[in-house]
Amino acid sequence: MTMPWRADLGDGTYRNPVLNADWSDPDVVSVGDDHYLTASSFGRVPGLPLLHSRDLVNWTLVGHALDRLAPETDFAVPRHDCGVWAPSLRHHAGRFWIFWGDPDHGIQQINAESVHGPWSEPHLLKAGKGLIDACPLWDEETGEAYLVHAWAKSRSGVKNRLTGHRMSPDGRELLDEGTTLIDADTIPGWFTLEGPKLYRHDGWFWIFAPAGGVETGWQGAFRSRTFDGPYEERVVLAQGGTEVNGPHQGGWVRTAAGEDWFLHFQERGAYGRVVHLQPMRWDADGWPVIGDEGEPVLTHPRPKAPDQAAAAPASGDGFPGGRYGPQWQWTANPQPGWTVDHEGDGLHLSCVRTAYAHDLRALPSILTQRLPAEEFTAEVAITLDSAVPGAKAGLAVLGDAFSWIGLEAGADGTPRLVHRYAESVAEHERDAEYSRPALGPGVRVRIEVTRGARCRFHADTGDGTGFQPSGQVFAATPWRWVGALLGLFATAPAGDGAAGTARFTEFSTTGRPPTA
Repeated sequence: MTMPWRADLGDGTYRNPVLNADWSDPDVVSVGDDHYLTASSFGRVPGLPLLHSRDLVNWTLVGHALDRLAPETDFAVPRHDCGVWAPSLRHHAGRFWIFWGDPDHGIQQINAESVHGPWSEPHLLKAGKGLIDACPLWDEETGEAYLVHAWAKSRSGVKNRLTGHRMSPDGRELLDEGTTLIDADTIPGWFTLEGPKLYRHDGWFWIFAPAGGVETGWQGAFRSRTFDGPYEERVVLAQGGTEVNGPHQGGWVRTAAGEDWFLHFQERGAYGRVVHLQPMRWDADGWPVIGDEGEPVLTHPRPKAPDQAAAAPASGDGFPGGRYGPQWQWTANPQPGWTVDHEGDGLHLSCVRTAYAHDLRALPSILTQRLPAEEFTAEVAITLDSAVPGAKAGLAVLGDAFSWIGLEAGADGTPRLVHRYAESVAEHERDAEYSRPALGPGVRVRIEVTRGARCRFHADTGDGTGFQPSGQVFAATPWRWVGALLGLFATAPAGDGAAGTARFTEFSTTGRPPTA
């Protein structure tokens, strides 16, 4: 089985993106020879993914820092563009710290001695609407601590400015009312300034912050001799003559070998925000130079680092012992009974009774993961163990529009192969292909995704003809701020009593071998 995407080319070089999936708004920190990355998780649960690498190229997903989203009532249903926005990851005083802004509630903070946890309960550091993209700084020379954050106009009516605070060293209290550090309305040509990352380097306070919007923007750097400013600015990374649109919003990291690198995202529609790695140096005037003289690189020699085998975050899953891997997230806070304990491999999902089975976008009980590459194949076997008419289970591509293929119990309880979809403006799914009887309770389904997130659905009903295409090609679409997702689900019509289960086995994702 090939990895859906491989960034390490095996000859001492790598290709971008190093994370070819929706790891939105990445931030990174180095601790010795180890590098850790987190990213936005919005309304999915668990939140705050945690990735590890030794060379900044090969990454594995090691877990999540946030078990559930609060308030519980707010995240009992899908809220795809809410929740965890643009976290910052730091290591200070022997602990890992994550700060983030929830645009509807305020700035939160958690910490742990180990990246594997246990993590503290979220602490609301600053309450308010529209407070986003929070980043702390502990000044190791003076012992003082600071915080900077941006603003979401959709909640606060304010944008294009960065606010700074003094903070208590324990990260639990802000010591002043805050001041505007940078008002980009006063900088000609700058708009949508956000995503700040705060550093100290060479006697300067540095704020790395993007502007210009997620699809077309650039990366800025600001510096001042004092935290309160004034700050001077410079564009340090932009698309230029490359095909990498809007390269910005990420984190600077210095490795144990003394090299400087910058990780940032690129907005790619249904694929979400993929992560690129850029070399970084400092020019004669002390400003950072990112990429190839300020433009993104597509291939480059790997960082100097301990040897590491080629790796990427897991996407396939054999569901050993009936458990799903860390790549999976629910679309809302999970409830007891959504999964069923059992012996042996394979994932058992309860057919959750709901009045919204006609619209997967409204269901909280969908287990999802990111599209793992630009071109890949996802495949899974599904068995429906329910005779409740209308009970169903499937494999979906889920976004502002969705499409799925799987099994549904007919009026007599007999499973049928179905393929359905809904446009972004539709409130109810409809057939993408005529349904037909299944030969038994099980079927194997496949989605082939090609460039442009064009999805072709297939099914093997066990009749000896193998996989057969189903319906028209479906173009995956993103949600707001979120790329399209792969999803597994089991539902049943509203009513009383248990409605049976669905079993998913041998979920696999394959892609093409790497090429330079």
